[in-house]
Amino acid sequence: MNATAVADSTSGSTIHENGTKTEQQYANGESELRRDPDEGYLITPESDLEPTLSVVIPTLNEEQGIAECINRVKSAVETMKVPTEIVVTDSSTDRTPEIAESMGGHVVEPTEAGYGAAYLHGFEQARGDYIAIGDADTTYDFEELPKLYDLVADGDADMAMGSRLGGEIKSGAMPPLHQYIGNPLLTKFLNTFYDAGVSDAHSGFRVIDADALEQMDLQSTGMEFASEMIMQAGANDLEIAERPITYHERTGEATLDSFRDGWRHIRFMLVNAPGYLFSAPAVGFSLVGLLTIFGSLLGAEVYGVNFGMQTAFAGCVLTVIGHQVGSFALFSSYTTDPIRKPSDPITKRLRDSFRLEHGATLGLLLCGVGALYVAAALARWASTGYTQLPAPMPNLFAMTIIILGVQTVFSSFFLSMVANGTSQVN
Repeated sequence: MNATAVADSTSGSTIHENGTKTEQQYANGESELRRDPDEGYLITPESDLEPTLSVVIPTLNEEQGIAECINRVKSAVETMKVPTEIVVTDSSTDRTPEIAESMGGHVVEPTEAGYGAAYLHGFEQARGDYIAIGDADTTYDFEELPKLYDLVADGDADMAMGSRLGGEIKSGAMPPLHQYIGNPLLTKFLNTFYDAGVSDAHSGFRVIDADALEQMDLQSTGMEFASEMIMQAGANDLEIAERPITYHERTGEATLDSFRDGWRHIRFMLVNAPGYLFSAPAVGFSLVGLLTIFGSLLGAEVYGVNFGMQTAFAGCVLTVIGHQVGSFALFSSYTTDPIRKPSDPITKRLRDSFRLEHGATLGLLLCGVGALYVAAALARWASTGYTQLPAPMPNLFAMTIIILGVQTVFSSFFLSMVANGTSQVN
């Protein structure tokens, strides 16, 4: 047996260990009937044939790389023998659209600026059962397209991604900041927030089933579009698979702003995961705050740190912050429609069982308890002729309880207004 290939006796095809198949796998009568005699398996805008695969390529002044990319798409198509169209969504001021059109590409102009907007417009024009995407700067080798197409066409995945971090990154192709910090960190966020289970979340070389693409309901028009696609796939329980690819040095001028675009990805992920943005920090602040308060009351000592008035003050502040952030978690669960809805038991239970009367009553009870203690402390102070000040720590806790009570009362009324408004809209 060959060390790099396995023969399939039933189909006469050869399947290589990297996951690709030889031309025999794709050669069948149906594909031959859908082959343009002039353009081969490339379906041009003038052709009456319907494509099986649509390759969508966004371009912005890519005249140095677009020809090579299209040639590599053609090479992959001839290998797969799959009727394919190339949709180029172009916002260039150079010769990119002319080059793409002369090579059989279907050039369209997006109605809105932005990386995501270009793809969304391209998806509207695509007619294939499967959609492939990739950049026009030669960083992705479109001749590796078959290994991704196979995963989706064979039903092994709804979306297949090329993994640069799991494959080979050519020297100079990716800045060290992106390779060792940015991309791994953003991938970690996506895997944590959305259970994506991928090794390279921001690879732009992908193949998606057209039906799965419809389920994603993509909206982003900027660079965060790449993250949204994975987030939506995870939220819709779509199957994502990866294959290692080679990432090459780009041709032409880079348009990526590392820090700005990285922040846009992080912001988009957090805004669409309020459970991580609000609920988790709320529990953390409240838990640390309450433990600090009890430690201060008991005069505890931890690792040489004596709990006292200063730690008591810090505990009260943390508890108030936790309560406020928790309120935001509840507000957001009514007013937003994030990709990943809050699933923590506290937020879900509070939302499902919330009643204005319950919240207002709890808030008034807290205010009452705190006010009674403050009143008793004032009475004791008065009984001494205002000569002996009350102990500051219990008074601090009492005032904190009052603050929490006031916040709870008004937050309950506001949450009730939001809930009623949301139900009327729905």
